[in-house]
Amino acid sequence: MKYRPLGRTGLEVSTICLGTMTFGQQNTEAEGHAQMDYALDRGINVLDAAELYSIPPKPETQGSTERIIGSWLKARGNRDKVIVATKAVGLTEMTWFRNGNVPGKPNRAQIREAVEKSLKRLQTDYIDLYQLHWPGRPVAVFGSNPTRWQDAPGEETPIHETLEAFAELVKEGKLRHFGLSNESAWGTMSWLAEAEKRGLPRVASVQNAYHLLNRTYEVALAEVSLREDVALLAYSPLAQGFLTGKYQNGARPEGARTTLFNRGQRYQTPGAEEAIDAYLAVAREAGLDPSQMAIAFCLSRSFMTSVIIGATTMEQLKTDIDAIDVTITPEVEAAIDAVHQKVGNPCP
Repeated sequence: MKYRPLGRTGLEVSTICLGTMTFGQQNTEAEGHAQMDYALDRGINVLDAAELYSIPPKPETQGSTERIIGSWLKARGNRDKVIVATKAVGLTEMTWFRNGNVPGKPNRAQIREAVEKSLKRLQTDYIDLYQLHWPGRPVAVFGSNPTRWQDAPGEETPIHETLEAFAELVKEGKLRHFGLSNESAWGTMSWLAEAEKRGLPRVASVQNAYHLLNRTYEVALAEVSLREDVALLAYSPLAQGFLTGKYQNGARPEGARTTLFNRGQRYQTPGAEEAIDAYLAVAREAGLDPSQMAIAFCLSRSFMTSVIIGATTMEQLKTDIDAIDVTITPEVEAAIDAVHQKVGNPCP
């Protein structure tokens, strides 16, 4: 395993991060513990969660992922060996996160409530990296990096209010660092500007989608990461499993996420299946496992800090982690770029 700096925090994070959003629905507590044991043995030192999880989100399972991580931390007594990252919801009509059943917004009171509840579920007195899961302003596309613009009117929580809430909790020692998720270049730079203007801690990271079907991060955010030391934690390197090829030609394997929950619309856009076929062909020609090629490509980017993987079986987990030993040769990169030039970003 290799390690890279998490922005300017002084923390070194493994280039593979274990995503845990399946813990509590697709994976039992025992299975989650087994995954975390294996990941730690392989050198992974970052666990990523959210108050929203497990997925799909619903009131009866909200917070289950954090509770499973918390029971593991307590049972293993290894809190000092793990960087725990979790998230608060942004602007949302979902009402089951906050006392009083009010819609979610990242204002000072709600951020404090969210942190206190996450600390309790995680059975810890501090969170290493606390992220805003999506912006506190209306955005037309989840991920905030659309390939075409759509207006999204509505109320917003000013960035400085959320920033000040995070800064207060950092000062109290409940948070070590904070980051963003599903954010745009404008949003990230605005957070940095507000921190400098107000003399407050700066954003450490941004967690956005990045994979072969969605390289929109490269358009503006990659330069932000490199020049401003805002670490990219990339989620969905396999496009929720679509880049493995298991859903091609309408296949729906038993127990797979899209089979169970029918939530794969983000990866079923026009042109997506043809693009996946092309990337699968590149992997075959190179003699590479398609999952490992997709993850290794993400790892090979100069602006990448850590790639978040998620698995429901130990076999999937081992395959994905083994991608750290796969090299993207200039020939494979050229073949990937040739496909990208034709298909663009069909799944932002």
